[in-house]
Amino acid sequence: MSAVAFTVGAADTVRLKDDAAITGRIIAEKRDAVVVDVGYTALVIPRQNIAEIIKDDGADTKPGRASRKRAPDKPVAASETPSPPSPVSSAPVASAPANGFYRVATRSAPTRDVRELVSELGEAVVQVRTPASLGSGFFINEEGYLITNFHVIEGETQISVEVYWQRGGQLERKTYKQVRIVALNKFADLALLKVEDAGAPRFKSVVFGSADAMAVGERVFAIGSPLGLERTVTEGILSTKTRPMQGVLYLQTTAQINPGNSGGPLFNLHGEVIGVTNMKIAFGEGLGFAIPSESVRYFLDHRDAFAYSNDNPSNPYRYLEPPGRTRQPTPTQ
Repeated sequence: MSAVAFTVGAADTVRLKDDAAITGRIIAEKRDAVVVDVGYTALVIPRQNIAEIIKDDGADTKPGRASRKRAPDKPVAASETPSPPSPVSSAPVASAPANGFYRVATRSAPTRDVRELVSELGEAVVQVRTPASLGSGFFINEEGYLITNFHVIEGETQISVEVYWQRGGQLERKTYKQVRIVALNKFADLALLKVEDAGAPRFKSVVFGSADAMAVGERVFAIGSPLGLERTVTEGILSTKTRPMQGVLYLQTTAQINPGNSGGPLFNLHGEVIGVTNMKIAFGEGLGFAIPSESVRYFLDHRDAFAYSNDNPSNPYRYLEPPGRTRQPTPTQ
């Protein structure tokens, strides 16, 4: 289970036994529970579920123990002066899940300027075209798999993808027309495609970050093709992480989202994808929405269950064969 972080004034951390973590301000410690203020509510965490408590003052406690102060650092003699730390790369540190299908940031790089990030990430963002619609998308690995919205390709099988390569300081547009639908989830508004043109190169891809770890008010930016204006960048803040729309929770952002942005990435300032833009409120400004990265990763991890079938293209689910032992005939007496 991924760690959950809520940013508030203090930085007490309660680590759970299932490898999750809750960050907030501990406002009460009872015999059987710990109460944590996470900003918009207070969580009561049973002590039986707690593995460790790390307080803002640097003390570590085990469940049921009182907090203890960390001992002062011992003075270091001149002969014991430690060597300087090795330099740390400014690029996002990422690791691939067990299936190696996409990358997830395990430790975020320092925040960077949007201009620098756009130059670095622009080749991974594409324009998705069908005879009836136009949207955006982004590559999740070098093999040509990309994410877009279901509504961008709904009812279509003739799909093309336009990639903008940087060649000698200039942009070179390349259109790929052999695009296969791999998986669809109508209810999550997500689609997984794959470029299968002969001779296609290895593509620039993105790294997924955590929408749960974002704080309301943090800067974000989107790259897409609103109204067909390719490689358009819009910047804003994360307005809320839990906006309910028709029973589903979305990220809300002030970054301008328009028709054509659908399926494009919403980045944080570490260069990580924290959402997939998919809609806006038409009669307002600065009211854009995105599907959280956790939902996108769930779709990718379970893509076999949403695999596209030519025999039943309208079905949002794929029903897999039962385990082999259940298909064996039952012997008769």
